[in-house]
Amino acid sequence: MSKTLLSAPLATLEQGDDFIRRHLGPCANELPAMLAAVGVDSLDTLVAQTVPAGIRLPAPLALGEPTPEHVALAKLKTIAGKNVLKKSLIGMGYYDTITPKVILRNVMENPGWYTAYTPYQAEIAQGRLEALLNFQQMVIDLTGLELANASLLDEATAAAEAMAMARRISKVKSQAFFVDEGVFPQTLDVVRTRAAYFGFELIVGPVADAARHEVFGALLQYPNERGEVSDIAAPVAALKAKGAVVAVASDLLALVLLKSPGELGADIALGSAQRFGVPLGFGGPHAAFFATRQAHVRSMPGRIIGVSKDLRGKTALRMTLQTREQHIRREKANSNICTSQVLLANMAGMYAVYHGPEGLRTIAARVHRLAAVLAEGLRQAGFELATDSFFDTLQVTTDERSAAIYAAAQAAGYNLRHVDGKGLGISIDEKTTVADIAALLEAFGAKADVAALDTQVASRGGNLPEALLRSDAILSHPVFNTH
Repeated sequence: MSKTLLSAPLATLEQGDDFIRRHLGPCANELPAMLAAVGVDSLDTLVAQTVPAGIRLPAPLALGEPTPEHVALAKLKTIAGKNVLKKSLIGMGYYDTITPKVILRNVMENPGWYTAYTPYQAEIAQGRLEALLNFQQMVIDLTGLELANASLLDEATAAAEAMAMARRISKVKSQAFFVDEGVFPQTLDVVRTRAAYFGFELIVGPVADAARHEVFGALLQYPNERGEVSDIAAPVAALKAKGAVVAVASDLLALVLLKSPGELGADIALGSAQRFGVPLGFGGPHAAFFATRQAHVRSMPGRIIGVSKDLRGKTALRMTLQTREQHIRREKANSNICTSQVLLANMAGMYAVYHGPEGLRTIAARVHRLAAVLAEGLRQAGFELATDSFFDTLQVTTDERSAAIYAAAQAAGYNLRHVDGKGLGISIDEKTTVADIAALLEAFGAKADVAALDTQVASRGGNLPEALLRSDAILSHPVFNTH
């Protein structure tokens, strides 16, 4: 053992990050040869000759001493421990979900899946491409459209892409685009920003008024921000009769039970796939889904996984129709979206494979039942709801009681949504329990027997309009039924 090391100062012996010392960059013995090769005698001289003085800092940043990784992680855990964790029932496109452990361990926590990018090298990525093809098929089935891409960045940017796509497709000369006043506010903000830079006029209003305007396209929300499930077939038809392209932002879990956007006449369907097994993650990242009709395939943004043949004539998967995209068409591309949320899209597709169509129907029916039970209890306690037809979201008029009820819900461990200072919003999700419903009713001051409420709701079949219940098969491909 080196006597020099044994007599070294303690500061020299403090545990540092050996990864950097041993594996990143040159070691002390290599530096002189590297400096000599470029004709300088020190790193300071190299920096002085290559970095303009105008952008160099006059002195090093006051960052303190480096912290070893294990010490930094311990500090971060201490900081994270200060968070007060509550059940978030805010909704607005974000819903808690149960990630099956097999997906958590083998996909989400597996570095082999850690990428947002669509696999470029098909010859080494057939497994991931197949998983993405499953995701696309899931979206096709639930949206009732003929074609889906391999995901986009999030619901709001997908809505902005739908607006741009509508402009490419529509022959209407108007530069106006209609947005349903019931879309999520974050979606409206992103669409508004994109419209400003495209030079589009944005018209925001009730769906019933949409066809009164001369627009090249429209964005509707189904179910909408208030939780309302309404028949949009008539306004969609009226818009299309005037040449507008109609996009519908929707909820995949709701579409397990409800008629699809495609059946209601939509040209484009989009939304977030988050509630299919992807954790909330404090707001993201989450994959968006995007589907359209076959006739519009060359105007669609994002990556598309297709079925092809290899040199031996065997079935193989690859990215297809890439001539639409920026890495080939440059500034003439359909979109500057060059990536997607592949890790999260794969998780959502795996979630559908894991549960299958019947499992998803059960989850969706349970979510709706709990929302309907809560609604019935609130009605019986004298509260007014924004709508009688809903899937998972309630908007409750609370007026001057809002602050007190919100505080009671917070004390019970729930985050609710403020609505214009006069109401509260509640969105039920896969993790909501019967005990949660009882606690929420108590926070509203409602004295109710949850079991009795459930019996009443079951006797009438819930709160979804019968005319909008889905009747066609979903997820009939063997991959969703044989595992």
